[in-house]
Amino acid sequence: MTQVVHPARALWWLFEPVHALTYFSPEARAAYEAAGLRGYWRGYFGGRSAPLGAVDAAPVVAAFFNFAPQMVERALPEVWTLASPEQALEARVEGVTGALRRVLADVKPDLIDRSVELLERAVEGLDCCGRVLAAANADLPRPEGRLARLWQATTVLREHRGDGHVAALVTEGLDGCEALVVRCALDTRRETLQPHRGWSDTEWDEATARLTDRHWLAPDGSLTPEGRRRHLALEAATDLAASRVWTHFHRSELDELLTALRPISAACRADLPPTTPIGLPNAA
Repeated sequence: MTQVVHPARALWWLFEPVHALTYFSPEARAAYEAAGLRGYWRGYFGGRSAPLGAVDAAPVVAAFFNFAPQMVERALPEVWTLASPEQALEARVEGVTGALRRVLADVKPDLIDRSVELLERAVEGLDCCGRVLAAANADLPRPEGRLARLWQATTVLREHRGDGHVAALVTEGLDGCEALVVRCALDTRRETLQPHRGWSDTEWDEATARLTDRHWLAPDGSLTPEGRRRHLALEAATDLAASRVWTHFHRSELDELLTALRPISAACRADLPPTTPIGLPNAA
């Protein structure tokens, strides 16, 4: 039986790999280093939080949600002594544009242009109330060039969905570490997520114990039927929170966007590491 996939999720599966190039491409890493943000995490925290301005760690801990506070505090606000938010924003666009130029060299330009047109129309129709990262990114000036515009649109939509996902996690009573433990119980190795989010073994084990006490997890660490039910509920809430913008599109336009994005997404995904700590969705 074919699984019915929510259109908002199907689109996320396709535009998330485009956004993710900013974290893993050599061009992005080189651009951040040239701006003074040497070391992977300086580039990550500086680039992703730059739309918020020269903030301290606390707003980023809240917005990024699943990073241990002490990990964020090692990067912020110190990164702003190395590069301003404006310099970080310039570096992230320069880096990811270079990556997309290489990765999408064999993709037809008309598919990129049509994807940009439809994605930007979606961005223009977004309601970002309650979605801080989406609002901050949506407020940035539109960059020049089809590749930069493609990445900027996918990034706004990605952060919009992510903000909604955080709201769903909070509604389900999960904290940042608990959310990662649940993800590992589903389909990801602990070794893939824990070190990259900064939680200690003690914090991780305490989160596991809390989830066991609340009947999300069985004693062996697997999800209980209750845990699976609640996880499905929060994923459905995430899809619902991300879906409103797409209701303004005709079905034929959504099909056209899916068709245009598939080769773009496939080329970007092929350039990413096979295993990442960002929860990259399975290929559509």
